[in-house]
Amino acid sequence: MIVPMRKVSLIITGDKKQQTLKKLGKLGIVHVEISEGSGERLDEIQAQIALLESSVFTIGKIKNVEQKSVSVEETLLIVKQINALNEEKKQCQAEKIILTSELDRLKKWGDFDPNSIAELKSKGIELLFYEMPRSEYELICGNATTVCLHATKSTVRFALIQSGLEEAEKSLSAFSAYRLVLPQTSADEMRRRILQLNNRIDEINKKIASNACYLQSIKRAIQFKEKEAEFETYVTGMEEENLSSEGKQSVSIAYFKGYIEQENLVKLKQAAAENSWGLLVEEPTQEDNVPTKLKNNKFVSLIYPLTDFLGTVPGYFEYDISGWFLAFILIFFGIIFGDGGYGLLICAVAAILIINSLIKNKQVSPMFLLVGLFGLSTVLWGTLTCTWFGLSPEMLPDWLKSLSVPFISNVYADKIWYPFWTNGQVGLTTAQNLQIFCFSLALIQLTVAHVKGAVKNKASLKIFGDIGAILQLIGIYYLVLSFVVNAQVFSFGLVIGGVPIGTVAIALIGIGFVLSFVFSNYQGNVIKSILSSCKNIVSVLLGVVNVFSDIVSYIRLWAVGLAGAAISATVNALAGPLLGNFMFMLIAIVLLVFGHGLNMILNVLSVIVHGIRLNTLEFSSHLDMSWSGHKFKPFKEKID
Repeated sequence: MIVPMRKVSLIITGDKKQQTLKKLGKLGIVHVEISEGSGERLDEIQAQIALLESSVFTIGKIKNVEQKSVSVEETLLIVKQINALNEEKKQCQAEKIILTSELDRLKKWGDFDPNSIAELKSKGIELLFYEMPRSEYELICGNATTVCLHATKSTVRFALIQSGLEEAEKSLSAFSAYRLVLPQTSADEMRRRILQLNNRIDEINKKIASNACYLQSIKRAIQFKEKEAEFETYVTGMEEENLSSEGKQSVSIAYFKGYIEQENLVKLKQAAAENSWGLLVEEPTQEDNVPTKLKNNKFVSLIYPLTDFLGTVPGYFEYDISGWFLAFILIFFGIIFGDGGYGLLICAVAAILIINSLIKNKQVSPMFLLVGLFGLSTVLWGTLTCTWFGLSPEMLPDWLKSLSVPFISNVYADKIWYPFWTNGQVGLTTAQNLQIFCFSLALIQLTVAHVKGAVKNKASLKIFGDIGAILQLIGIYYLVLSFVVNAQVFSFGLVIGGVPIGTVAIALIGIGFVLSFVFSNYQGNVIKSILSSCKNIVSVLLGVVNVFSDIVSYIRLWAVGLAGAAISATVNALAGPLLGNFMFMLIAIVLLVFGHGLNMILNVLSVIVHGIRLNTLEFSSHLDMSWSGHKFKPFKEKID
């Protein structure tokens, strides 16, 4: 559930801002709503954090170093040295790159000394160097004194001598792009400098590595400084007003808003009374940016590692769907992975992680338990469909095949199932049964969404809008079965027990549309609700189409699972013949491990792309959820 919150406003005298925040930090129960601060001190702290984080990046890759603990002040001095060394290293590397590039540029000209060329110039002999296409060189060589240094069929490198300089420069003015820019130092000097730079870079790396023992101290300092920055943000970001009047002593008050769990309100009131704080408690409104705190039982809370990874937080006035999210993602995961053998591997990994934590007397991470549940879900689906490591049913033992459910089992993949109302004339394949299962999941999950809406609106006529949405879902579900699965089995003329199923489905869609049109925008007045729907008639009509597409969207579960099974079978088909030959057995094993491993990685991506999408998009859109919330983070005192 979403923990009930109260909006609180705290009023204090301006000279007690820091003292009040320190006391609030010790309480650790108020989410302070101040996001921006200012001031030199805050800028200084943020610069220190940047310096610390840069040092972590610099030394974080150095492993297996015994850690030393130092104070925050000492840590700041150390990171200044680390960053100074790192800056010097960057300068050395930049200079080295420039010199190396220069050597590469001059490589084909050989080793020459710019000082020698300068000496010749002082004696009246000036040399200019060019490299140009042979055809163009032949046009100007007769008008200038040149010395060919190197020539190929297409290119000529030459030196232009002073005696023909004036006339030649006129001829060569159009070829300035071919002129060689002489270096300032000789190639030998550049090589010596590169060697010096390499030695200095090695020295710097050793000095930086010697500070790797302070990595944990640096990380602790970052936490400390982040809390200090938070404190300073609240101090400087707090609204303040001067209440002094002419001739009287200056008095100012400061105030801020925040949020607190309803169960902790008594503690805050007691603290306010003890410290003479002005306290105003209000019920949050839709306009307030209320933080969200979720509280569920241990089982449902297993979904939190996944939602934290996704960064999805429901708004305070939205629904907590943690339980439904967990239930459906387990089903979706099992269908997408689809292979009981893969499920056993996932369970094994989870078991190893859990046992390792227990041996080390550490608390078992909820993520490990969640992975175990994913594995069990996959094993269950693999058992129901008789899918194990992509093997054909003929290769599996009879007892394993007997555990599967015939309508969706691979054992009966070629069988046609005849519903009782078709009199054995038309039937459904196993693949079509799986499609029906996926569409039925869609109907269940989306109906749950509108039932939750109906419960929320039970005291309002808006409930009829939710009822209308449910009726549309049921009717469109039958349309999907007819259009997508089998139009003969699920025909619009179908009559069962005297009930015209197709006609009823169309009627449900029509009745549901009318109810949604009239009541979905109800805010106390039916006429205004109808007018609102009329204004958005295009969106209302598209809503019916969206329901159809939302249900059809669940076929992705079957399609992705089918693709994974095809990859597994292909890997087995490629490796199978090699297993019969001892010489190629190692290749076969590598192929099996690589192929099935890659398939499992693709399945993980498919769960993220498809399985999570159905929860956070299709399901959530029917709940009118935008996941616009942010976590409740009470302000706590600085780390010592």
